[in-house]
Amino acid sequence: MQSSDRMSIGQLAERTGLSVSAIRFYEAEGLVAAERNRGGQRRFLRSDIRRLSFVLIAQQFGFTIEQIRTQLQNLPEGRTPTKKDWARISRKFRRELDAKIETLSRLRDHLDGCIGCGCLSLRKCALYNPNDHARRHGAGPRYLLGDRPEPPKP
Repeated sequence: MQSSDRMSIGQLAERTGLSVSAIRFYEAEGLVAAERNRGGQRRFLRSDIRRLSFVLIAQQFGFTIEQIRTQLQNLPEGRTPTKKDWARISRKFRRELDAKIETLSRLRDHLDGCIGCGCLSLRKCALYNPNDHARRHGAGPRYLLGDRPEPPKP
């Protein structure tokens, strides 16, 4: 690989807008990998600009470092990912983003009622949970998160 295909950590920081310490953190987390030159300095692939840009965007969408790492591990090492590589990751993230959007939309549509109600006990409240039946589905505001109340038993 030619040296023009590699860049220093400072150059990578300048191109991505990240601090050098942030790049070191992402390297320690396995999101990018540097080689060392003869002088022991880190050298990154130019494609790491896109990898780190993806990391920043994914974090803004609420994905964890572990989720991001899992997706980046599917990219080829030693070569710049192709459009097809990125499309594959995009499809996986799209499903998760659609689920997050659905949850956020439900929250938006019911939040004013919950705040206005204040007591969380009115029948019209999206969080109404008599006798704590929703606990079977897990912790938190289950009905607001998408679970449906079970119909009353006759």
